[in-house]
Amino acid sequence: MAHLRSRRRLALAVPVVLSLTASLGFLPAAASAAPATATAAEQQAADAPVLAYVVNTKADHRTIAKVKRAIAAADGEIVIAYEKIGVIVVRSANGDFAKTLREVPGVRSAGATRTAPLAPAGTTDAGSAEYLTAADAAKLKAASAKTPGSEPLEADQWDLRAIGADKAAKINPGSRNVTVAVIDTGVDDTHPDLAPNFSTSQSANCFGGAPDTTPGAWRPYTTGDYHGTHVAGEIAAARNGVGVAGVAPGVKVSAINVTDPANGLFYAEAVVCAFVFAADHGVEITNNSYYIDPWMYNCMDDPDQRAIVDAVNRAQLYAQRKGTLHFASAGNSNHDLASDAIDDTSSPNDTTPVPRTIDPSECFDLPTQLPGVVTISATGSENLKSYYSSYGKGVVDVAAPGGDSRYQLPDTPSKNGRILSTMPNGEYAWLQGTSMASPHAAGVAALLKSKHPWLPPAALQALLKAQANNPGCPASYDQNGDGTQDATCEGGRQVNGFYGHGIVDALRAVK
Repeated sequence: MAHLRSRRRLALAVPVVLSLTASLGFLPAAASAAPATATAAEQQAADAPVLAYVVNTKADHRTIAKVKRAIAAADGEIVIAYEKIGVIVVRSANGDFAKTLREVPGVRSAGATRTAPLAPAGTTDAGSAEYLTAADAAKLKAASAKTPGSEPLEADQWDLRAIGADKAAKINPGSRNVTVAVIDTGVDDTHPDLAPNFSTSQSANCFGGAPDTTPGAWRPYTTGDYHGTHVAGEIAAARNGVGVAGVAPGVKVSAINVTDPANGLFYAEAVVCAFVFAADHGVEITNNSYYIDPWMYNCMDDPDQRAIVDAVNRAQLYAQRKGTLHFASAGNSNHDLASDAIDDTSSPNDTTPVPRTIDPSECFDLPTQLPGVVTISATGSENLKSYYSSYGKGVVDVAAPGGDSRYQLPDTPSKNGRILSTMPNGEYAWLQGTSMASPHAAGVAALLKSKHPWLPPAALQALLKAQANNPGCPASYDQNGDGTQDATCEGGRQVNGFYGHGIVDALRAVK
């Protein structure tokens, strides 16, 4: 599993934000055009690797047509052109491809989306999965049976009770007119808890940058690619008497698989495809429990990383304009994402990492720090920030249950502080992480959207924040009792770095 999350909000960088929200083409165009006379043989070495690129242009047909010709002249092969947002996904073995394209009139940015060659043919969970055994299941079924109307394994779902989702389901389980797309490692739609609510018509595989809607293409490649299936169950596992329940068991869920089958990484061209596909297929909400590889943070002074920011932002803004609200996890590094500097020791993660110290006001974790994306921190069963969860005043929007197996153990049959949900092949397992927090918030938003179907993304996010319950900064956050604060919470009871505007509330969403 690659990773699944860390960040500081791009909207904090005022000059960038003003232009981001003003137009898609927010990066300066190159000053001059490069001649397109060099042959392919002159432009590439015989052993040059094939890389994937995004080329971002003015979004008009004439400019895009000219850029396409320049791409061909620079020995690039177009995978797909998203002309509505001016993003072209390209493959090329020309080592100077991006440099050449940046000099073409109308090109706003161009860059490689990876540092490793394309192979033939990350997620934010903290720790490995703990699968439910037959003995566990028997114990949970006996405990759940004591509560009429409960799902067989619901006795262990402390997370539902923490946000009132168990009570909310009795009032309004959500509308089938609302779909939450899980942009992730794929979803096993044959799982008995997911099949009743799964939308095949809004599902695809976006690896490579172009959508593949072949039946089943959205499923996990292997049983090890379980992350997306677990996330989907947290959102919309049906109340059908089978296993667990989701936060919004009446809404639909779809899958957009964006991982590279060779290494499990989440590359920019796949995420661009996912946002556009979701928007064009009527998805109301997306869940993004990952960060875009290979850079944990994309710095604007690097032309490749700058192009990645541009392309992904164009795609997610396009989706927002069509009515889609995005949710993303805050990360599991216990980093203060509102700090002045963060040590990034994992980038690039597809070749050899080069340690660097980044300024989070100029280097951005994607897609979380993009304008309008809802950033979620994680809490445990005691409504306290989970020990691993990253945080930051002005970065985190709301908090939601993500689990804490170290310091917050619930009074459930298993005493397991993590989140129990669906897994491929009809199984169940516990996981924890901000990956698990984000789908809880997305599920509550789906309940709100069910009740207020005409709310646009910004208004839906505002209502979610207004209904959240903020416990305020704790008097002490010395989790291990060594006398040292493990994280510093800044802010008051209305907004703070640990919980943003507060912990989401499913019951208030349906009342």
